[in-house]
Amino acid sequence: MFAVIKTGGRQYRVVPDDVLEIGKIAGDVGTIVQLGEVLLVGGESPVLGAPTVPGASVAAEVLQHKRGPKVIAFKKRRRKNSRRKRGYRDEITVLRITEILTNDNKPTIGPRAKREKLVTAAPVDRDDEAPKAAKKKAAPKKTVAKKAAAKPRARAKTKKAPAKKAATKGKSGKK
Repeated sequence: MFAVIKTGGRQYRVVPDDVLEIGKIAGDVGTIVQLGEVLLVGGESPVLGAPTVPGASVAAEVLQHKRGPKVIAFKKRRRKNSRRKRGYRDEITVLRITEILTNDNKPTIGPRAKREKLVTAAPVDRDDEAPKAAKKKAAPKKTVAKKAAAKPRARAKTKKAPAKKAATKGKSGKK
């Protein structure tokens, strides 16, 4: 059995246990989300929606939230000394399709989801780790004695080069 779902302006053909990356949706990691826009449910007797199949949904488990690859938009206008570089990264949610539901059924949590939920829900105990060594204290800073009578520095005199007179070129006025 397969289904065609629509989410984030895109359509995906999914079967149970598929892992897919879609645009970011709400949901914590390890929870089951229900995607309601099912356009087609296929199998032995396919059901086509107009525009969606009534009572059909797809249950999926949220595996992680991450960011996609960098997309750089570089625009240049030649011979105009004009260029602009902008970039962005999409927010992505990684899902595992658990089941395809019809007739307004509720999603069930399978043994795989229960096992993973127990693993991700357990808090990390930091008591088991070895205690870290204490930080060393920094050496005290040396104090600099203030000068009793601070005199302004005398500037060194520089010799200025004499200005050169510009030689005139051209005819002298005599004929």
